[in-house]
Amino acid sequence: MIALSAATLPDLPSNVPGPTYDRSRLRTGIVHFGVGGFHRAHEAMYLDRLMNEGKALDWAICGVGVMPADRRMKEALDAQDGLYTLVVKAPDGTMQARVIGAIREYLFAPDDPEAVIARLTDEATRIVSLTVTEGGYNFSAVTGEFDTANPAVQHDLQPGVAPATTFGLITEALARRRERGTPPFTIMSCDNIQGNGDAARRSFVAFARLRDTELGGWIEREVRFPNCMVDRITPVTTQDDIDELGKRFGIDDRWPVVCEPFTQWVLEDEFPLGRPPFEDAGVQLVDDVEPYELMKLRLLNASHQALCYFGYLSGYRLVHEVCQDRLFATFLLDYMDREATPTLEPVPGIDLTEYKHNLIARFSNAAVRDTVARLCAESSDRIPKWLLPVIRHNLAAGGEIHRATAVVASWARYAEGIDEQGAPIDVVDPLREVLMANAQRQREEPLAFIANRQVFGDLVDNDRFVAAYRRTLSSLHEHGARATLERLHPGLESLPPRG
Repeated sequence: MIALSAATLPDLPSNVPGPTYDRSRLRTGIVHFGVGGFHRAHEAMYLDRLMNEGKALDWAICGVGVMPADRRMKEALDAQDGLYTLVVKAPDGTMQARVIGAIREYLFAPDDPEAVIARLTDEATRIVSLTVTEGGYNFSAVTGEFDTANPAVQHDLQPGVAPATTFGLITEALARRRERGTPPFTIMSCDNIQGNGDAARRSFVAFARLRDTELGGWIEREVRFPNCMVDRITPVTTQDDIDELGKRFGIDDRWPVVCEPFTQWVLEDEFPLGRPPFEDAGVQLVDDVEPYELMKLRLLNASHQALCYFGYLSGYRLVHEVCQDRLFATFLLDYMDREATPTLEPVPGIDLTEYKHNLIARFSNAAVRDTVARLCAESSDRIPKWLLPVIRHNLAAGGEIHRATAVVASWARYAEGIDEQGAPIDVVDPLREVLMANAQRQREEPLAFIANRQVFGDLVDNDRFVAAYRRTLSSLHEHGARATLERLHPGLESLPPRG
């Protein structure tokens, strides 16, 4: 077994390519906050692809961890000199592994925030990228307002304190660059939010204005925040993934990444200090990302929510099992065709019919073994950004809403914390306590869950939405998840549960 490190790169098996470039020649040009599986299967992979062509050698990545749980990533990457194995799993069960070398260093901010600020302040840093999750931008999905009461934000606004948040660290670095006359870096969000660059701009400007009005104005005028759409299904790495890598390829990797073959990145070309030649690695550089991002958020991401709660309550634990069930596949396609697609504008170069059927095929990839529980997590950050806009659009336009509304009801039933067999559900959400308390009252008070205006805004005031929601929630309680979907699709009741 080969323990992955810079010293063992020459010993990699012949079927596992590694960096063909001299990593000692790399220079950091990008600082990335939120180094998880997706970043390593996506942005870092694209850069490694360029580096293997002898390009972008001055655009290596410095990863930054801000959360306490990020210490584990630092330990894994430090032990392996920033290297990790990317394993692509095809639907037919074949696997391709390669070692990625684009991450040059990793800094853990709680240990040394000044080191992070120094790297951000360095003139060589020209892009700061983010995968900090949908909730990491600290704004209300209903009002769009920055949460000034967040204790972490309040901490970082105190004079003289060492910054502890992404906002505090990046804003302090921008303030120093401004004082020194160094041009500001570009901030590139790679999170699943509509107008992710615009969302990042709102949040960083709001934070900076709280700290210093003039600094906030300067950031709003001078810093660029390109929008982008990113796509690659990347499940959480399991011990089985680590063990399988060792058995199949003889590599001992503390934290490999597993992903599907499909990958897409659509990016606005707005980088005043330059950028890697992303287009040479397959990235689509466009003037307007919005059609692509709405397609992805309302078809792929919202469909993940459409399948996960119904799927979990029906006894499924792996995503491919849900999507290989014809009842669920039909529900997803009907949601996409009849409710999501009418909210979309034409997407240049994309055949939406083909895209939607390809999504079902991607979700059905048994080799990836994505978990239903992963899709059920952080719902209060996801549902308001991905699914509720579809409902609001169709309410205004007189379109169909009952499938998307059924998804909301399935989330409410899931949030009760007990499945249909009486087993506990581990509800993972930043609003866990409030959501579960409301859900556990809803058998007596059917609107308790959607009365939460922090999450749902004024939807509880809409009679058409409320009527559809109550019907589905009642069916979930009386008949169960699978029977509820069958009632939505007459003629499919006789299908076996799996297959």
